[in-house]
Amino acid sequence: MERHRYEACGPDSGLRLDSFLVLRLPGLSRTYVTTLVHNGHAFLNGEAVEKPSTRLHPGDSVELEVPDPVEIAMAPEPMELDVVFEDDHLVVLCKPAGLVVHPTPSVREGTLVNALLAHCRDNLSGISGELRPGIVHRLDKDTTGLLVVAKDDRTHVSLSAQLAARTMKRRYLALLWNIPRSSSGRVDAPIGRDPRKRKSMGIVASGRRAVTNFEILRTFDFACLAECRLETGRTHQIRVHMASVGCPVIADEKYGGMRPRGVPSTRANNELVADVIRLAGHQMLHAETLSFVHPVTGEDMEFNASPPLEFRLAQKRLEQGPC
Repeated sequence: MERHRYEACGPDSGLRLDSFLVLRLPGLSRTYVTTLVHNGHAFLNGEAVEKPSTRLHPGDSVELEVPDPVEIAMAPEPMELDVVFEDDHLVVLCKPAGLVVHPTPSVREGTLVNALLAHCRDNLSGISGELRPGIVHRLDKDTTGLLVVAKDDRTHVSLSAQLAARTMKRRYLALLWNIPRSSSGRVDAPIGRDPRKRKSMGIVASGRRAVTNFEILRTFDFACLAECRLETGRTHQIRVHMASVGCPVIADEKYGGMRPRGVPSTRANNELVADVIRLAGHQMLHAETLSFVHPVTGEDMEFNASPPLEFRLAQKRLEQGPC
């Protein structure tokens, strides 16, 4: 990864961050620079900044990370997709559990991107710079629900800007072990790579700011159904934040969701936990609602997708309680 460092001087006073970087890096398009900023690759005076419109002052230190291209073959793979909406500019779809969004060095095929390449042919934006054509935001492999994909660069930039400005709304449903002390709350805690578990995320002082709002919709014996709304979009954010308040997402093996803590180990309780985990099969987190402004038509768009069968079955078993 290349890292470029610059210092703003007198003539740069009041200049937008993206304009400043384009002037310093003429080999990069404004579109690409804007996307890098939205994706957290820009730093102002050592702090991550995600607004390309940020105004500079003399003496400001500006850094930009330019990711190295990753050589991953991305072949189109026909796959049945649950398309909720599609036009010439974007696709909204409902992702099933078990589907990785984009190729990685360890997952080279069978991803959503491979399926999109077959579905959209050549109509996917290509500005993310990390071999994620069309991908504006992601869902974890075993998280289900709504995603929006951009077919062209203009649409991609606009959706990324809405995401950064927090005007794109994302509402999740989660089945959680245990019940929070308050029926609603806000978790504001930085998330970064866990220094003890490099494949996991955690709340670390050096991480990027992350904010999750939650509201408990229904309680069970030692579990609950919660609504979670994101103000930021960090890796594993809801999973990490809810686990941090003692309420891990049910069946989330990575963050303590395989069994509730503090629950008496009785036969009835053990059977309930085992049944719920078996019915769930994966972490019980679902992106139910997605809303944004259409980048081309200006129309307010809102989409809803019901939780999958396994989510509903796990919830029903919780409703029955210990037998």
